[in-house]
Amino acid sequence: MTEMVESFGYLVAAFSSAAEFLASQLLDHSACLITDVRMPGMSGLDLHDQLIASGYLIPTIFVTAFPDERDRSRAMKSGAIAYLPKPCRRDDVLAHLKSVLARRDGSES
Repeated sequence: MTEMVESFGYLVAAFSSAAEFLASQLLDHSACLITDVRMPGMSGLDLHDQLIASGYLIPTIFVTAFPDERDRSRAMKSGAIAYLPKPCRRDDVLAHLKSVLARRDGSES
């Protein structure tokens, strides 16, 4: 995923875990978060919930090798931008990133 997003021309920071991201200095500077649903330790869904509870409303794209309707529903109800099955299509990831960044820059209504 890191290489794919970099190939679109975006600056990427990758983390080995949700805890590592939460401890980073990048929370205030993250334009978008792409996270796996299932990760060791804290899940992507729990990470997203914790970010929201802490006041960080980072647009989030979930990816998963194990699509599950309950997880998808939880992600979307909590404000996720997308819930994508792996392998993710490049065009889908790029479209969602462009949409997030256009809204952030105020160029989309």
